Amino acid sequence: MSSLRQQVIESAGFIRARFGDCSPAIGFLTGTGLSDTLSDLEETDRMDYADIPHFPKATVASHTGSLVRGKVGDKELLVFKGRFHLYEGYGPDMVAFPVRILQELGISVLILSNAAGGINLTFSPGEIMMISDHINLTCKNPLAGPEEPEWGLRFPDMTQVYDPKLRELALTSARELGIPLHQGVYAGLQGPSLETPAETRFLKVIGADAVGFSTVMEAITGVQAGMRILGLSMITNINDPDAPAPTTLEAVVDTANRSSKKMNRLLSRVIQRMD
Repeated sequence: MSSLRQQVIESAGFIRARFGDCSPAIGFLTGTGLSDTLSDLEETDRMDYADIPHFPKATVASHTGSLVRGKVGDKELLVFKGRFHLYEGYGPDMVAFPVRILQELGISVLILSNAAGGINLTFSPGEIMMISDHINLTCKNPLAGPEEPEWGLRFPDMTQVYDPKLRELALTSARELGIPLHQGVYAGLQGPSLETPAETRFLKVIGADAVGFSTVMEAITGVQAGMRILGLSMITNINDPDAPAPTTLEAVVDTANRSSKKMNRLLSRVIQRMD
């Protein structure tokens, strides 16, 4: 057993001990400016990341850094409020550490949210894109390294990373709520520098509709773990290489915060209707 797997087992054991009978089916990782997305969550327990053994430290100000147990309707879930990024200096294994803990706890459904820059010019800030597929441009992979057979296949198939049934459920829920929901391809970069106009043109050519600095490490890990995955991107700005406009993290967070109610309504409906 690797030291990483031992750390995951110890972290999951600590969470079980603190939360008691911890057997939710759904795990949710929030993105930049989206820590309070699931405001309909009826919170039953909470702990700080700093209290969990071996857990990385959240260094991004807009990420709360707490693990919450709660319910939406009759569905119980664990919510990691804040995630880790390659640009913080963490390796892929630590970026994916929360997903490994969810796997150890028996989670079968993984929801990933993020704030993303729109490359598809039909998108507008404040709209939601459901991820249909992704492009990993980080040159990193959380599955690289010593094999852990208990974690799943060494070479997992990636043809359907984002679960078709969950995507259809999200589309149906969005229509019922009157929430515009785009579908598109998410490009995952390492960051933290934002894209140049030339890089944006390249991303557009290879088929990306949105770009960000997260999600792909967790999604790859979730696939190996056999989880059903739903990915949602909050479009916070538009990257037009022919009319480049400077943006800041503060502006991204502000747009995500102002649009989080829309994400909350959609996710609450989706979660309550999950099988």
